Amino acid sequence: MTGRATIAILGGTGDLGSALARRWAAAGYRIVLGSRAKEKAEAAAKALSADITSASVTGEDNLAAARTADIVVIAVPYANQEVILNEIKPVVSGKIIVDAVVPLVPPKVSVVQLPPDGSAAQGAQRLLGDGARVVSAFHNVAAAKLLAGGTIDCDVLVCGDDKAARDSVIELANAAGTRGIDGGALANSVAAEALTSVLIGINRRYKVNGAGIRITGIPTAQPQ
Repeated sequence: MTGRATIAILGGTGDLGSALARRWAAAGYRIVLGSRAKEKAEAAAKALSADITSASVTGEDNLAAARTADIVVIAVPYANQEVILNEIKPVVSGKIIVDAVVPLVPPKVSVVQLPPDGSAAQGAQRLLGDGARVVSAFHNVAAAKLLAGGTIDCDVLVCGDDKAARDSVIELANAAGTRGIDGGALANSVAAEALTSVLIGINRRYKVNGAGIRITGIPTAQPQ
């Protein structure tokens, strides 16, 4: 993967999506912000381009953004995931789909409540079919930390059944200032998604903003 790759971020006007867009735009990736309303995405893209003058950022509706990109990031609420995946399914065969969706069920968002598929990422793979290369990542890094700038003291667990796709997303995690860790098969995304609810509870109990995770004992970001 090079900095010339085009990344579509569906949910790109939300907290996590816009924070990742800012990081990757600054790192030289071409960014397409996706939203249900193209006008909203275009306005967000214009604002980001004004802040990072070297960036290549555009805005589209979700389907057009997914069609344009090499990599598609899903950063939307769990309640919207299925509708968006069904919408983009015709245009994402062969592409890497980075699923950052957490199956939070209000009002008890600090309690782990996993879906029937096992995880949101496994549900995405089922909906999109074998043609899409679904990778689970970016569940345990807070948008506020991404927006703060600099290197983030947080690891990102990257899970997927396609190792080459995992490696590409690990590279994206590193480019975002976090450290990507190969978490193995897509089924392991259950752990990362469940941790989000645990971290929400930790944030509340310890009165902190953006508790994250760190995997110890690893000298490098990727296994040899």
